[in-house]
Amino acid sequence: MELWRRFPHRLLLIRSFVDARIKWVRDPYLDIAVEREKNLKEILSLKNQILSSPSKSLPLSSLSPLKSHFNLPTSTSKLFQNYPSIFSPFQPSPSLPLHVKLTPQAMTLHKEELAIHNSPPHRNDVVNRLAKLLMLTKAGRLPLHILDKFKFDLGLPTNYITFLLSDYPDYFQICEYKNPSDGKETLFLELISWRNELAISEMEKRASFSDSVKLKKGLPLRFSMKLPNGFDLEKKVKNWVDTWQDLPYISPYENSFHLGPNSDQAEKWTVAVLHELLWLLVSKKTEGKNVFCLGEYLGFENRFKKAVMHFPGIFYVSNKIRTQTVVLKEAYRKDFLMEKHPLMGMRFRYIHLMNKSEKFRKRDGVPVFRRKRKVMSNADKGEVIKEDKNVEENKDLNLLSGSGSKDGFDDEPSKAQAHASWYYPSNNIRSHIGDDRVTKCKSFVYYCQKYYKN
Repeated sequence: MELWRRFPHRLLLIRSFVDARIKWVRDPYLDIAVEREKNLKEILSLKNQILSSPSKSLPLSSLSPLKSHFNLPTSTSKLFQNYPSIFSPFQPSPSLPLHVKLTPQAMTLHKEELAIHNSPPHRNDVVNRLAKLLMLTKAGRLPLHILDKFKFDLGLPTNYITFLLSDYPDYFQICEYKNPSDGKETLFLELISWRNELAISEMEKRASFSDSVKLKKGLPLRFSMKLPNGFDLEKKVKNWVDTWQDLPYISPYENSFHLGPNSDQAEKWTVAVLHELLWLLVSKKTEGKNVFCLGEYLGFENRFKKAVMHFPGIFYVSNKIRTQTVVLKEAYRKDFLMEKHPLMGMRFRYIHLMNKSEKFRKRDGVPVFRRKRKVMSNADKGEVIKEDKNVEENKDLNLLSGSGSKDGFDDEPSKAQAHASWYYPSNNIRSHIGDDRVTKCKSFVYYCQKYYKN
């Protein structure tokens, strides 16, 4: 008989986690999923800053001080040079300084993104996500400076307080309270009333096959565990995890801080809270500093960190793109997000446009290929590697594939690329097929284009 059934009263005190080191193992697929969004958040922040101006453009000098504010990896001028498919510098008149605006392609994507934010289904969805996040807290409120850390990951619009929350006065209100950490008066977003219809976790939905039916308390719901290939837990750790999985599942919307912080039951509740938090995010991942900051505020102290370390089959920490990112593993199949969300679809389109900047540069009016990797417009096809021998061959390739576009950015692939796309080497397997075969792939694409030219 399981330990929790024999001695249910001891769940408050027992801590049976074995003294064994669980090593961190790299997951290349999830690293690709994280690295795919490199600079995306920063680019979108600059885009929104530019569009906040009535003229939809800003002087370059006024954007330079924003490097630290938006956590940019380089100066704003360098970033604009790196992404000419997003930003277009211009001079309104000889007497005025250099300005920057969005390209027509970026402006088109922004309008489509704005249409998503204005759609009633998306607004209701994001409001429910926000309400559930507030319900994870003990008091039903969060400081705005902590909430802003999750604004991008929750899918909130930039000006969400005036653009979104003002239309839901029955849900939210802005209040001023003393911050428990420093005692200073701080603005909070508060949930006006508890909503029982939202207090159902994703784990409970799956078990009940319903979005509104609550399960009986105390059932031993098991978390999905996805360990990397070739990674095996030590036998004593595996035995502990199996026993831990059979403990009762406590809803993250219940306040269970009365449990002993060092007990196995408390750790399973901590994992339930962290699991639900990541599931509320549209990309099912966020920066580690955001997770741990929220954990400190909620009173979990370092228990979120321990949960991430102890359960590599549930959570993954990626060290890509200059930070640590906590990923919910079950939400991904290899490097693809399994739950489709319209806002994530728009972000992938921004990524596709950003990667056109990586592929093309204008030299004497002719776009030239760079020796960089480019993510395909269809993320399911992996990444394409192109490397050209000289500029003349590059010009030939561009004339074949991009003659109909004034700025060198084509929305549709050429006929030769369409016929040869099946032979493109995926970035996921490139390291396994060798450089010789990659060279053959690139030569095949080149000769296909020569063939269709003739």
